Amino acid sequence: MLLWIIIVLLIVGVVMVYSSSYVWSEYKFGDRFFYLKRQLLFAGVGVIAMFFFMFIPYNTWKKYAKVILIVCFSLLILVLIPGIGLVRGGAQSWIGVGAFSIQPSEFMKLGLIIFLANLLAVGQKYITSFRQGFLPCLLLVFTAFGLIMLQPDLGTGMVLVLTCMIMIFAAGARLSHFFGLAALGVLGLVGLIASAPYRINRITAFLNPWEDPLGDGFQIIQSLYAIGPGGLMGLGLGNSLQKYFYLPEPQNDFIFAIIGEELGFIGGTFVIVLFLLLLWRGIKVSLEAPDLFGRLLALGIVSMLAVQAMINISVVIGLIPVTGITLPFLSYGGSSLTLTLCSVGILLNISIYSKI
Repeated sequence: MLLWIIIVLLIVGVVMVYSSSYVWSEYKFGDRFFYLKRQLLFAGVGVIAMFFFMFIPYNTWKKYAKVILIVCFSLLILVLIPGIGLVRGGAQSWIGVGAFSIQPSEFMKLGLIIFLANLLAVGQKYITSFRQGFLPCLLLVFTAFGLIMLQPDLGTGMVLVLTCMIMIFAAGARLSHFFGLAALGVLGLVGLIASAPYRINRITAFLNPWEDPLGDGFQIIQSLYAIGPGGLMGLGLGNSLQKYFYLPEPQNDFIFAIIGEELGFIGGTFVIVLFLLLLWRGIKVSLEAPDLFGRLLALGIVSMLAVQAMINISVVIGLIPVTGITLPFLSYGGSSLTLTLCSVGILLNISIYSKI
């Protein structure tokens, strides 16, 4: 069932990337299939990688956890060096040449999950101790978060931190430690927002986007204008109006808005149900995994996907301010899609050993 859920999500993603992008693609590149062809390429590479990872015993990753983490940290540092890191959308988050590039923060999400699962499994007896267990994990997570914020990329950083906190909690950390961390987290978040004017603008645009309809509120207003007319059944596949240069690059972060416009409440609900099924099966795999490393690794992967999907959809329907992260399996993207499929390949391997 887990594999079928992933395949259906991937098919929906490819169809909706084409439907949402062909207008912009033809205008910008003179080829209405530009984004579709690239998404099929990324999906093909990702599926091959998924099946490759699926047949690697998950315990193998224990041996390479430290090396993987060092490589991920190295990439995060490299991307910050002028001339190496590429700036797109105001964030220096990519390394590559031209249109083909990788996003190191995507690698860090998976790399940190693998390392943290091994660290928590080996040192679980220390997790109730703040100094010996909880603090070292926090330092590791927030070092990665700090490097990601230097790009800056608050959305990816939030996904990383929330996923790791779920793993640490599941490993047996004290609730009292989380209460103290929550207080510091609120202060830190306020500091991050106050330190960058564009984040303050996003908050005010979230509270009242119509106050600046052609500026900071533009994207969320256009997203709501897409979802609203969709109604119950939608306008029909391919019949979106907002993709005609109203909603900026709708094949990326706001692809769920086009799903709502073209496929309606039923289509949007179908996508959400697929993610809920993925979460359910992932948790079952985690609960039935044969050892603590497998349980934490499976939980980390499914939590990462669920948190990212929840944040993306919440942004699109106006529940939280714009953060700028993709919808797993559905949004256009190379690093994001490929790394997501690699992650679920590991999850599928754990399911082979699980008693489900």
